[in-house]
Amino acid sequence: MTTVILLRHAHSVANEKGVLAGRTPGIMLSKKGATQAEDLIKRLGSLTFKEIRISPLERCYLTLEPWLAAQKISRKALILDEGISEVDYGQWTGKKLTLLALKKEWRVVQKTPSKMVFPEGESLLDVQRRAKKSLLKSVEKSKGGVVLLVSHGDVIKAIVADALNMELDKFQKIVIDPASITVLDYNKGDFRLLHLNDSSTNFEYLEKKSRSMKTLVGGGSGRT
Repeated sequence: MTTVILLRHAHSVANEKGVLAGRTPGIMLSKKGATQAEDLIKRLGSLTFKEIRISPLERCYLTLEPWLAAQKISRKALILDEGISEVDYGQWTGKKLTLLALKKEWRVVQKTPSKMVFPEGESLLDVQRRAKKSLLKSVEKSKGGVVLLVSHGDVIKAIVADALNMELDKFQKIVIDPASITVLDYNKGDFRLLHLNDSSTNFEYLEKKSRSMKTLVGGGSGRT
């Protein structure tokens, strides 16, 4: 069994301005985001990861940097993975969300995202496919233990929807906040959701407690 931690990057200056950052280079964390990144030192604690995959965009590395420094982990230990990079929003990149919400395609994104192809960008179905490929590569390579993927909101939503066998058209029902952690268990081709959009839990317990993939009558006894 492999445990997967999906971490969204912390609050960025683009989030602060209400701008769709996409793959714009040089997007830094806001003051709020810097605080969220520092909080990860405690939230991730001394967890040992079989591997750490990270989107190549700066805001993802900046989110993890304080924890890496606290654990004395080199940047060279990270796997830069284009498969979990941000959506290529094409012409929408860098635009105000309030203006994008006026476009006719906005309703497609909200109601039938499986049909959305961003102008001069990529489709959300392609995003889901590449993200799933990276996720499976990680869990199959690790063969147990805990892995960490640092990515972006829509990418993580697409991963969770697929893991739970939800249609992509339902993925807007999932909320993934900046610096939130979502946790999946993986065993023999099947996923189970342990945490969704969590912004407070100390996750060191994941390394200390072995969990069974068996579904228990009554829902199980919880963690101690």
